[in-house]
Amino acid sequence: MAWERRGGNFYYYQSEREGGRVRKRYVGSGEIAELIAHADATIRRTRTERRKRARTEIEEAEGLASMADELDDAAEVLVRAEMLAAGYHRRKGEWRRRRNA
Repeated sequence: MAWERRGGNFYYYQSEREGGRVRKRYVGSGEIAELIAHADATIRRTRTERRKRARTEIEEAEGLASMADELDDAAEVLVRAEMLAAGYHRRKGEWRRRRNA
C-alpha cells in the first residue's frame, strides 16, 4: 500500500497476494484515494498494536509458567527429602517403605 509517483502525479496502489505473487491494484489519486490510504494506515497501526499486546501477554504467560516450573521443582525436592526422612525409598518410580524402618 503505497503512493507512487508516475510522471508528475501521485497514485495510490494496494498490494495484494495472489497465489504466492504480489500484485498491485490501482486505487486512485484523488480525495477518495487519500481516505483509503488513511484507512489502510489505521488498519496497519491497529494490527501492529494488537501484535505488540499479544507478544506482551505471551511473555507474561511464559514468565508465570517458568515460575510455576520452579515451584514444582522445589516442591518435588521437598517431597523427596520428606519421604526419605520418613524411611521410604523409590523402586521403579514408586515410593516404598523400607523393611527395617
